Amino acid sequence: MWTFILWIIFGLIVGAIAKMIMPGKQNMGWLTTSILGIVGAFVGGFIANTVFGGGGANDDRMFHFWPLVFSVGGALVVLWIYGMLTKKN
Repeated sequence: MWTFILWIIFGLIVGAIAKMIMPGKQNMGWLTTSILGIVGAFVGGFIANTVFGGGGANDDRMFHFWPLVFSVGGALVVLWIYGMLTKKN
């Protein structure tokens, strides 16, 4: 249960970072950005765990760098796709 809550908080932070990095003006509120950040963090975290292996409770490292990088990258991709789908011509 706590892992899920921590992923949501992590996704909110990652979504905010991705929106700051994303060039241009996104016409979306903080709630949409947060939801897309959470989705991107899940996607990026899944890819990072698949590529680099787990990093679960038995791991003695406190901070995992690559899942953070992949989560921000996943959030950037999700924000970009959302922007392309909602772009007005």
